[in-house]
Amino acid sequence: MAGKRNRRSMRAKAVKRKGRSMKIVKGDRVVVLSGQDKGAVGSVERTLPEQGRVIVEGVNVARKHQAPTRQAQQGGIIDKAMPVDASNVAVVSPTDGKPTRVGYRFTPEGRKVRICKRTGADL
Repeated sequence: MAGKRNRRSMRAKAVKRKGRSMKIVKGDRVVVLSGQDKGAVGSVERTLPEQGRVIVEGVNVARKHQAPTRQAQQGGIIDKAMPVDASNVAVVSPTDGKPTRVGYRFTPEGRKVRICKRTGADL
């Protein structure tokens, strides 16, 4: 009986984590920290917060065999950017160009602004 209860609670935790927010947003300049593209720098094309992944321009590119369709008149081999886990990328600091963590602060008007933890500059 205890085993069933544990499995249920584990499933419930997984569902709660599913829609977490990410500190990386579309358009951010990021550097890849691990994997086959380690050290590569690119901008974020798209974020997938429900999966905790991001698509970075020129990183983790897969080759796909595409058949001709009405939309794509010509078939062939196309390059497709695949998602990378958000924990494997870091935002590049605008001042010194090194990887940094993202923090938040509130302006006097009450707006929430993302800041660079390394230098304190706004992102």
